[in-house]
Amino acid sequence: MSSLTLRNLKKRFGRVDVIRGVTLDVADGEFVVFVGPSGCGKSTLLRMISGLEDVTDGELRIGNRVVNEVQPAKRGVAMVFQSYALYPHLNVRDNMGFGLKVRKVPAAERQQRVSEAAALLKLDALLDRFPRELSGGQRQRVAIGRAIVGHPDVFLFDEPLSNLDAELRVHMRSEIAALHKRLGNTMIYVTHDQVEAMTLADKIVVLRDGRIEQVGSPRELYEQPDNIFVAQFIGSPKMNILPAGSAAGFGAQPAGAVSVGVRPEHLSLVAPEKGQIGGKVVISEYTGASSLLHIRLDSGETCLVVVDGDAPEADMKVGLLAGTDNLHHFDTDGMALRKSRLLM
Repeated sequence: MSSLTLRNLKKRFGRVDVIRGVTLDVADGEFVVFVGPSGCGKSTLLRMISGLEDVTDGELRIGNRVVNEVQPAKRGVAMVFQSYALYPHLNVRDNMGFGLKVRKVPAAERQQRVSEAAALLKLDALLDRFPRELSGGQRQRVAIGRAIVGHPDVFLFDEPLSNLDAELRVHMRSEIAALHKRLGNTMIYVTHDQVEAMTLADKIVVLRDGRIEQVGSPRELYEQPDNIFVAQFIGSPKMNILPAGSAAGFGAQPAGAVSVGVRPEHLSLVAPEKGQIGGKVVISEYTGASSLLHIRLDSGETCLVVVDGDAPEADMKVGLLAGTDNLHHFDTDGMALRKSRLLM
């Protein structure tokens, strides 16, 4: 296993800056997720760590080694791609052991490593099958097994579940989490899905336009977002952001507050006359255990609210309550106004 250190890492394609000075420390054995919208640079950053993309500037360390100029095969990393990239003419056993064969690992050792990885991933009964005979989830496990047999220090996952259906994604997500617990290796995982990030990560790195917006645990990013971008990217449905004037009914606001954020699940529905602010239900989306309400506030803005079970019908007037501990205040630049900062 190894730690990972990025110092002012940059990547430029021609005149286009894709990674704009990323500094990050990943501890030995940590599960870190890179998350952000399409085009934010998360996959490029992963490919730089793997050696598939050159570093334009900055320093990249794996363990104690600077690896800027080290070939991918000698970095001690293994990458699992979005596409399974399995050889269709090879069975599962040979697909998993192919990289070891190329590196001229003795046959007996190859067989042992493949058998160990197959047992770990519950692929024992599938070793003689070909990729066309496997489900999507089984193919992805084979791709992960191919990475495991190389005994890497660092695992790199580039959106490995994006080709799977919703039910299988949930299942594979739990398998990857269990795999990390068993192996204890450092893992870097790229996804655009913030639910995957929240459920898998020890630490989340939120990226936008080639820069880090915030680094922290899932709880830290959910409860204490540094800015409006992180506040709305982490959490589903996304946080409501209202002008400070429209949210004045929720309570006193700190000096400099221009916007107020409150998550849909932190709003309570009451009778119109009992609400801190009022509005009217525009759309009610029933999902079973809960309903998602689109509410047009009296001030004109639209606000999302999550309520348990059934919900009021469209056009019904309602009141909204929010606890002051669940409110987030932002300045003109969209940066969070922390209580600790206000006391300084």
